[in-house]
Amino acid sequence: MQVTAPRRNSAPYNPKYDPIRDRSIGHGSAYAPTYWIGTAGTPPEDDGPVRQDMDVDVVVIGSGYTGLSCALHLAKEFGIKAHVLEANGVAYGCSTRNGGQAQISSGRLKRSQWIERWGLDIAKGMHAEVTEAFALFRGLIADHNIDCDPQDGGHYYIAHKPWMMPALEKETALLRETFGYGAKLLSRGDVHDRVARDAEAQGAMWEPDGVGIHAAKLAFGYMRAARELGAKIHVDSPVEGWETKNGIHHLRTPGGTVRARAVAVATAGYAPRSLHPRLRDRIMPIMSNSITTRVLTASELEACGFQTRSPLTDTRTLRHYYRLLPDNRVQIGSRAAITGSDADNPKHLASLREGLARKFPALRGIPLDYSWWGWVDVSHDMMPRITAMPGTPNAYYAMGYGGNGVMYAAQAGRRMAQLVAGRAADIPKLPIFGDELPHEGWKTPFRRLGQWGLYKLYHYRDERG
Repeated sequence: MQVTAPRRNSAPYNPKYDPIRDRSIGHGSAYAPTYWIGTAGTPPEDDGPVRQDMDVDVVVIGSGYTGLSCALHLAKEFGIKAHVLEANGVAYGCSTRNGGQAQISSGRLKRSQWIERWGLDIAKGMHAEVTEAFALFRGLIADHNIDCDPQDGGHYYIAHKPWMMPALEKETALLRETFGYGAKLLSRGDVHDRVARDAEAQGAMWEPDGVGIHAAKLAFGYMRAARELGAKIHVDSPVEGWETKNGIHHLRTPGGTVRARAVAVATAGYAPRSLHPRLRDRIMPIMSNSITTRVLTASELEACGFQTRSPLTDTRTLRHYYRLLPDNRVQIGSRAAITGSDADNPKHLASLREGLARKFPALRGIPLDYSWWGWVDVSHDMMPRITAMPGTPNAYYAMGYGGNGVMYAAQAGRRMAQLVAGRAADIPKLPIFGDELPHEGWKTPFRRLGQWGLYKLYHYRDERG
């Protein structure tokens, strides 16, 4: 069952869109055929495309979790009614193609790596930031009655090989003793008894904060909340040109030019390189594939032994993220193609199927209801930024979550709203707020050659012993 969700007068979905190669994300496209879109129901009412020239206070570019949270918090905390510009349907990109796993992280680095990079004091500040972010995330769901099927039970970081256990043991001790965070180490038997009978599992680190959510329902909930507070959500309105004249941003869309005092960019992995020179090559888009099985039978559920519906992630560099969904399907995702043109190569689907079968042999060959892929916004230093765009007045961006944006995007949107509102003093002095993302310039397209080699190396390392 893999049907691309229709939209009013929608153009065909382009499964091979590549943000490095293509100059445009498209216009008015149907959604990707994800489980989330297929089971979310009809998207909520929007404000239609831009149909004439407009003068507005603030524009938010991108209607994913970050952009919607930014618009929501601009209205909620500062009384600013932003206009959100979206090229296709609301939450068209990462926010309806992810695995629906909220974890207590904001990028690719672990706490021990924060200490190595920035020292203990800043690492503790970063931990306080993501702890606050998780409280905000839970609060938005509760306060705005967002029916996104939250499954709150912590996050399990599962060792896929015995040699990964010492590292997990060390990280668990660091979280408990240095950060005062209640992580726990589980043995292989503990995992099989309390979590799932993952055949690869050698043990796990459990983090108290981890929530599985329905990705599209979360986005649609943010959208409803933002519009109720006065924000406008303009779909089918890609930004095809951006000029700044006398401090005013002129954003050209197919239906008219929107002139704004301030702009907040929240397009992440789906932004074409041509959007703005200051944003060009700040991230490396990485593709991730995801599949969802049909509903498991009673015997299959028994064989898999799921005792939780919490998010699960294994310790591969090219990690698998997986869980049992509320309707008893299993979802699993991992890294896949390097280019958009190779996205539908059957070998990537076969590899993900094999990953599922290694963990749960009873599911080998199980029919799939959904299969999709999407771009992840990986920054060159593995951490996000929420910051101003130097040389461009009253322009800001938030991106670079590296696949850990389901939870943190809510806080990133709020932080960007604070910047737009002139409240930078309210933001903690942490590296993810103080500097821009590293810039790779002309090297970005060529990094894919290195990416191909690294994937081979990572696979060798992940599967040894």
